[in-house]
Amino acid sequence: MGESDILRRYRLVIFDADDTLRRTTVPGKPCPHAPDEWELMPGVRDALRHQVWNEANGPFLGIASNQDQVAYGHLSLAVARDLLRDLARAATDHVPADPALQLCPHALDIPCLCRKPEPGMLLAIMRYYGMGADQTLYVGNHAVDREAAARAGTAFCWSQDLFGYRL
Repeated sequence: MGESDILRRYRLVIFDADDTLRRTTVPGKPCPHAPDEWELMPGVRDALRHQVWNEANGPFLGIASNQDQVAYGHLSLAVARDLLRDLARAATDHVPADPALQLCPHALDIPCLCRKPEPGMLLAIMRYYGMGADQTLYVGNHAVDREAAARAGTAFCWSQDLFGYRL
């Protein structure tokens, strides 16, 4: 089954950002802090650009990403949001509305309901689109992504299986 078939089985597909759709080009940084510090992961553009997003026959698009670097002052919340918009555009030629682009800006030692593995970001995107867990796929690259999907009750797919790359 190709990536298009997998994506079309769901009405909502939510992606993790870092090391799922993009990778940082600056050694030592877990996520980009500026527009020129990232590139798409191999195979992402080819797999996603021909998909019809947010149309009657295609899935809706969301991104859910832990971005604790905001809390540490390495980038502003506005820049982190802009980077997610740029990522969506680069990967899919589509930029969903801001409620579909969720990020957790909290420091790692601050308890919150949005930082994965908590399901808060996934649930917010699902509420925005009015989609149930059975209609949603979450694509990620880390155990916290898989756990967030389980806690939200959604299906999960490893990014490397969808896009064919190895980390």
